[in-house]
Amino acid sequence: MTVDSISSENLSVEASSEGAPVEQVTDTRETQESLNKRVPVLELDRLSVTFDRPILDKLTAQMHGSCIGLLGPNGAGKTTLLNTLLGFNRKTTGRASILGHDLTSDNHFVRGLVGYMPERDSFIAGMSGVRFVRLMAELSGLSSKVALERAHEVFFYVGLGEARYRNIESFSLGMKQLVKLAQAIVHGPKILFLDEPTNGLDPPARARMLQLIREIRDSGDTKIIIASHLLQDIESCCDEVLVLKDGKVAKYCNLEEERRSNKHFLLIQIRGDEEGFVEGLRKLGCEVALPNRRRIKAIIPEGVEIQHLYALAESLSVQIRNLDYKRDSLEDIFLRAMEED
Repeated sequence: MTVDSISSENLSVEASSEGAPVEQVTDTRETQESLNKRVPVLELDRLSVTFDRPILDKLTAQMHGSCIGLLGPNGAGKTTLLNTLLGFNRKTTGRASILGHDLTSDNHFVRGLVGYMPERDSFIAGMSGVRFVRLMAELSGLSSKVALERAHEVFFYVGLGEARYRNIESFSLGMKQLVKLAQAIVHGPKILFLDEPTNGLDPPARARMLQLIREIRDSGDTKIIIASHLLQDIESCCDEVLVLKDGKVAKYCNLEEERRSNKHFLLIQIRGDEEGFVEGLRKLGCEVALPNRRRIKAIIPEGVEIQHLYALAESLSVQIRNLDYKRDSLEDIFLRAMEED
C-alpha cells in the first residue's frame, strides 16, 4: 500500500456510488483545479478570534507549502488557530480559506477535504483498532464496505497490521498515536491537520511518525499543517513556518529561503597557503576569522562574488576543499522572532 492509494480519486467515486451524503464526499476534480491554479494552501486575512479576551489578533498570511508548521510558545494561539481552521471556534472578524475555499461560506465542502489528528486521545472504549478506524471512515462519508477495506489498508500502512483486532485500550502510547494518524488519513483527505503528532513518543516511535509524515508530504496528494512546540519536528518535515506570539504573526518564513538569506557569511576549508589566502581575503575587504586549522570564517562585502575567491585561490595555488553558506537553524529563526518587537 502507498500513500497515493490512500488519497486516490476512486475513494470519492466509491463513496458516492454507495449513497454517502453529498456534502461529505470530496469533489476531487474541483480540488485539483484549485491546486493547479496555485491558490494558497492556507490564507488568513486579518483573522481575529475573541473569547473573554482577544486570542488571535488580525492574523494575515498566505502559505503555499506542502507541509506548514505552526510554532509559538504556550499561549501564543496555535491551538486556537488550529481549532478555528477546523471549524471548532468561530472567528470574530476577518476571513480564512483552505485551498481557496472560504471557511465560512464553503464550510461543508472544506470539511470533506480535511483529516484531523488531535493531540489528546479520543477513542471509544471497547473498540478494536480496525473497528474504530472504520467508524471514523464512515463518519467521513465512506460506505461500510469501502470504510472497512480502507481501515485494514491504513493499519498496514502505519505499521499496525498485526495489532488491528486488539482493543485500543491495550495499545502503547506510540501505537495510539499511529491509530490517530490512521483515522486521519483513512478517507484520503486533501489537507491533514496534525496537533502535536509526536507528543510523548520515545525516539524510535518519534522517528517512525516523522517518516510517515514526510512520506505523506512527498506523495503530493495531501497538504499538511502541523502544530507543534518541537522545533526539530517542524524543521524535519515543514517547508513553511508560521510563528505566533501573543496571538499575532511574529514571523512567516519559507525555511529554505530563510536559511539561505545570509549569503555573506561563508565557511571555507582550504589546503595550501593559508596565510596568503587570508591576507588576500582581507585585501578584498572581507572580515576573516580562523576558528581552527584549515577552516576560515569570512564575511564578504557587497561587490565581492564567489568567483573572486576562487580566482584568489588559483593565484596562490590554494585548493578550496569546501565552501558553504552559514545556514540559520529553525531555532535561530524562532528565537529572533521571539526577541523582535
